[in-house]
Amino acid sequence: MGVGGWLVRRLCFEEGAARISRDLRVNQEIRAREVRLVDDDGRQLGVVPLREAMRIALERGLDVVEVAPTASPVVCRIMDYGRFKYEQEKREREARRRQHLVEVKELVLKTYNIDPHDLETLARKGERLLRDGDKLKLTMRFRGREIVHADLGRDVFRRLVAMLGTVAQVESEPRQEGRTLIMTLAPRPEVQRAAVESARRAASRAEAAGGSVPDVQERAPAAQ
Repeated sequence: MGVGGWLVRRLCFEEGAARISRDLRVNQEIRAREVRLVDDDGRQLGVVPLREAMRIALERGLDVVEVAPTASPVVCRIMDYGRFKYEQEKREREARRRQHLVEVKELVLKTYNIDPHDLETLARKGERLLRDGDKLKLTMRFRGREIVHADLGRDVFRRLVAMLGTVAQVESEPRQEGRTLIMTLAPRPEVQRAAVESARRAASRAEAAGGSVPDVQERAPAAQ
């Protein structure tokens, strides 16, 4: 529980590049008897038996890789499959560096009768989260007859938005869902860009130091 009856909950979802991943049949794994063959220089060699394609690849010290399995006939390319996989893994690492985990931090206020000092503390916390590239979900729950003063809750949200004006923009205006008032703020574009760039630099430093860049996966909402 935080100051002035507010707490933080974290919701996460992934935003960014998709993982580059393909399962390709190679050499004897290819099931087709005939293939449309492209050599390692990009030249079309026409439709040839798979045995002939493998003979040509073997003479060049390369592999036959099925690149269009749904075509008729299937399309295969002569290439260095080991080098192809290496380059593919490099692209995957670069894609992970470009990923950015967008977290929605939920600030729950227990009351609209919040002390000004506590509101300033909450604003500072919100600014730190926004500068990290996170979104803010403001939530206020009304108990008993407090529901008749929902407009006071909106006033608190507006005061908080004004205090965060240099870093935040309104993503969704205050809306009432039953006895709960909800509003969502997002980082301003320049703040978001700075957060993404900071995350990329951190990932690059980690990789340069010999550490692996962890995969970013969707996480279920968790209390913090």
